[in-house]
Amino acid sequence: PVFAGMEGSAIENFSCVIYNIFLMNCTWQAGREAPADTQYFLYWQNSRDEEEMECEFYIKDENCRNVGCIFQNVSIGTEKAYFLVNGSSKDSLIQFYDEYIDLYKIEILTAPLNVTAHCTKGSAGCIITWHPPHTSHVEEAKCFQYEISIQNM
Repeated sequence: PVFAGMEGSAIENFSCVIYNIFLMNCTWQAGREAPADTQYFLYWQNSRDEEEMECEFYIKDENCRNVGCIFQNVSIGTEKAYFLVNGSSKDSLIQFYDEYIDLYKIEILTAPLNVTAHCTKGSAGCIITWHPPHTSHVEEAKCFQYEISIQNM
């Protein structure tokens, strides 16, 4: 059955972010009704063509329960990535949690690079230039929008 396992034993508050271009951090909380010995395992698949991978670097809580994962060398594809967290306990069956995520929506972009400001005295003002941030999936600089906050000091 799809929802086999003890009610309330699946993880909660699953969240992932991609940062520094290729690192992904996923976190979750243990199910409210999960037995104390429940251990969770995260698997993900970037696309249907790629093989499913288990987390290599688990983040553990004070009870040594897996509550997160760090993935390295993540690449953002055009398909939604599939995430599955299942669990095991000697006391009961644990419900699984799964979700499809567009990876580009969870990427935290780095700041623009090489920001420079050339200001002149008088009414000529300032010319501010920068390069787009590094990203694993945006190819064209015109895809970015910027907001500049100018403060007189």
